[in-house]
Amino acid sequence: MSFQAYLNNIKEKTGKSPEDFRKLAELKGFFKDGEIVKTVKATEITDWLKSDFNLGHGHAMAIYATLKGRNK
Repeated sequence: MSFQAYLNNIKEKTGKSPEDFRKLAELKGFFKDGEIVKTVKATEITDWLKSDFNLGHGHAMAIYATLKGRNK
């Protein structure tokens, strides 16, 4: 499955785009000055995505990748 296909599946399942997840991550305190806070571990973010949005590990990692700056 391509990276874009992961993002499309996430949007279909949750109704949220990567930009929406970024805004929510900012509200959760995972971001400061436009970057992930250095003390925040990837597992904290992926666990949040799995718990609150019922994403699988691969899909949570795809959102984490977009939060880290990957867009393709």
